[in-house]
Amino acid sequence: MTESCTLIGILDDGWPGLTDTARIRLAQAGCVIGATRTLNLVAPHLAPGVRQLAMDGALAQVPAWVSEAQAHGLPVVVLATGDPLCHGIAGRLTAALGSAAIQILPAASTVQLAFARFKRPWQDARISSCHGAASGDWSLGDTPAHGLYRVLRAVARHPVVAVFTSPANGPDRIARALLTLGYGDEIRLSVAARLARPDEVLFPDLTLAQAAGQRFPEPNMLICERSEPPTADDAVCGLDDRRYARQGGGDGDQTGLITKLEVRAVTLARLALRPDSVVWDIGAGSGAVGLEASRIAYDGHCWAIEKSAAQAADARANARRLRAGNYSLFEGRAPDGLAAWPDPDAVFIGGSGGALAELIRLLRDRLRPGGRLVMNFIALENLTTAMAALDQVGLSWDLTQLSVARSQPILGLHRLVALNPVWIVTASEGKAR
Repeated sequence: MTESCTLIGILDDGWPGLTDTARIRLAQAGCVIGATRTLNLVAPHLAPGVRQLAMDGALAQVPAWVSEAQAHGLPVVVLATGDPLCHGIAGRLTAALGSAAIQILPAASTVQLAFARFKRPWQDARISSCHGAASGDWSLGDTPAHGLYRVLRAVARHPVVAVFTSPANGPDRIARALLTLGYGDEIRLSVAARLARPDEVLFPDLTLAQAAGQRFPEPNMLICERSEPPTADDAVCGLDDRRYARQGGGDGDQTGLITKLEVRAVTLARLALRPDSVVWDIGAGSGAVGLEASRIAYDGHCWAIEKSAAQAADARANARRLRAGNYSLFEGRAPDGLAAWPDPDAVFIGGSGGALAELIRLLRDRLRPGGRLVMNFIALENLTTAMAALDQVGLSWDLTQLSVARSQPILGLHRLVALNPVWIVTASEGKAR
């Protein structure tokens, strides 16, 4: 018969904080696996000769260690911090060994403990983690590979976020990242350090600037709370054209390089975005389409490229004002650099720099199944090139001509002023709708 495996949650108060059942399992164990810190908490209470294995930096080996100890007839205990089902090792173990092979005895999560220390309710909190290797400080436009990416997306979507930090990604680095994204006094950070230890210390209600400039004792837990009144920039899409910095400046509809609101609305609808879509924006201009796409695809990411340094600067300014943490802008001429991007679910081409046919051939092989390619044109020659290239690579397409007129005051009355008509081409492997 296979010996039991018990996964026990433990806090830094050690043996006194364990339940009687957990203490009995540890007393009966022939093999105990845990981080060095947790092993030290229980070592004086283990039977003589018990095998102790430190899993620091060796999480992937733990299932094999459990199986090996069981094969030698040893009851096994695995120690984890707090609740092992909350960003802990429980998922890895049950996936490897089967849920029927493991009993789980959780302690209170350090999330619960931190909220209790600050006397804040936490039923609506989002939980995130930035455990892992250091990626350096966040820069505007960083990609999902950055260690802080998940935390920053959680803050963008939720007013209260609890963060499992790490020595590589501490509260100070998170605070600097939030400042880089354009957040300010609407956010307060509370840090609970060395929870359940005699030298526990709390840092309540810090501003981002305060937290960014100091280091905190390890280990620690971060609570991020965001409180601000709704603004026009909170709309998911349909932002007023005048909200975007753009070349040409001014408030008039005829100045500045931007895909106008009405055209953006149809373009975004044609892209058929999901919350997790990977989006490409080629010829980003001021970034209007790509930035609004990133807001619709809030669990996805938008990869944008713009060849004009001045327009790229506008797009970066707009990204910071809109706190676009899932938007990466690259300065260059497509298709250069696109090979490093993940395959897209949706692609918008607003400008091709003369490489339109080449881009369409490239995208024929890169679009994910069911993906959409949407292109906007004001010149007949580019429209003709696009239709011919789409036919050549076998993508189905349809065409919409969009003509828009906006009201404009004149001598106490109003008239309609036409914008340039735009052709919108939508292409996919199947029939576009």
